Amino acid sequence: MGNTNLVIVESPAKAKTIGKYLGPDYQVKASMGHVRDLPKSKLGVDVTTFEPDYQDIKDKEETISELRKAAKDSQRVYLATDPDREGEAISWHLQSVLGVPKEKTCRVTFNEITRKVVTESIASPREIDQNLVDAQQARRILDRIVGYQLSPLLWKKIRRGLSAGRVQSVATRL
Repeated sequence: MGNTNLVIVESPAKAKTIGKYLGPDYQVKASMGHVRDLPKSKLGVDVTTFEPDYQDIKDKEETISELRKAAKDSQRVYLATDPDREGEAISWHLQSVLGVPKEKTCRVTFNEITRKVVTESIASPREIDQNLVDAQQARRILDRIVGYQLSPLLWKKIRRGLSAGRVQSVATRL
């Protein structure tokens, strides 16, 4: 077990800046956004239980492997994804995919990337907010179910390849 701490952010540019603020006791790496999602080729949601079937994103395998090794070698893992519902869900997925024990994991958010905000946030971490994660999952599952049900109808009635996409899409008002 190393004596450094791992901080995971979404963007490599943020990682570089935050790394300068935190110094040598912290290793800062980027997840480049989501690491898991519903499968592209099928619904990926059990419609009786609404249980999602998340899968690692194929082109993120190298990133996941690198983050997993860094997490294993760290005393503590700070999940510093964006301070919104989506960021909370990404942190939750990271904790799961990387196999980091809950007691070794903390959630931090930076409302701005300044030395003061970054150091204050690291000094006062919190747990992952499961309510935000659940809200994001509900949204993602609803988008998927509506999109899967509606897209074939749109292909038949309007044109092939059209997607219902997000729930608030204009297509849902047809």
